Amino acid sequence: MKVAIIMGSASDWGVVKSAIDTLEKFGVDVEWIVASAHRTPQRVHDFVKNSSAQIFIAAAGMAAHLAGVVASLTVKPVIGVPISSEPFKGLDSLLSTVQMPSGVPVATLAVNGVKNAALFAVEILSLQDGELAKKLISYREQMAAEVELNDKRLREGSL
Repeated sequence: MKVAIIMGSASDWGVVKSAIDTLEKFGVDVEWIVASAHRTPQRVHDFVKNSSAQIFIAAAGMAAHLAGVVASLTVKPVIGVPISSEPFKGLDSLLSTVQMPSGVPVATLAVNGVKNAALFAVEILSLQDGELAKKLISYREQMAAEVELNDKRLREGSL
C-alpha cells in the first residue's frame, strides 16, 4: 500500500514532513514530490500518471489548485490540505481546495492538517488491510490512554 504526497512548494516541507512521518509510523510506503499546479503542471501530470499509489495527498498554499489538478488526473482518492500562507493565513488555500466542481471530488482537510490527512489515508487503506486496521485501533487506544493520564497528572498537580 502506498500514498503519494505532492507539495506545491519546498516551503511546504516543514508542514508536510509530519504526514510522511505518520504514514511511515503505520508502515505505509510513501513517495513524495515538490510540484506546482501552476509552475510545473507537466511534472504534476507525469507524477500522478506514473505513481502506483492508492491515495494522493496534495498540499499547497495560496491559490491552491494542486489537489483539484491531481483529482482531474486520477480516479484514486485525493486528499487536499490547504497550507497557511500570508497574507490570508490559509483562508485563500482553503477556499481554493474545498470548492471543487461536481464530478471531481477532493476530500479537503483543515489548514495545515497534514497529520489528519495521513491518518485519513491510513483509514482508507485499512478497509482492505486488517493489520493496518489493528494499528489504527491501537493508535486510538494510545491517544485515549494519554488523555486519561494527562487528566490524572493535572489533578495531581504534576503536569
